[in-house]
Amino acid sequence: MSDAIRHVTIRGRVQGVGYRAFVDDEARSHDLEGWVRNRRDGSVEAVFAGPAGAVTAMIESCRRGPYSARVDAIQNEAAGPGMLNLRRAGERFSVLPTI
Repeated sequence: MSDAIRHVTIRGRVQGVGYRAFVDDEARSHDLEGWVRNRRDGSVEAVFAGPAGAVTAMIESCRRGPYSARVDAIQNEAAGPGMLNLRRAGERFSVLPTI
């Protein structure tokens, strides 16, 4: 069981700039579980699960994003373990299709 599970939505110039790949790399480097995906409204949505300190560090990384991104706002909410069920089978962290 993870210490912390957070559901975040990132708004700004976060699509078409390598943001999901950035999140995927960062989440794996923090050894987190979860997923990331683009949303049709132009935002990026993600779920991060793991030790509270690692999840907090991941959310701070999301505020920075890759060089070509511009993050205007992050919505950060508590989430339950059911949110992890969207991952692909057998993956700790998944990049999901746009919804």
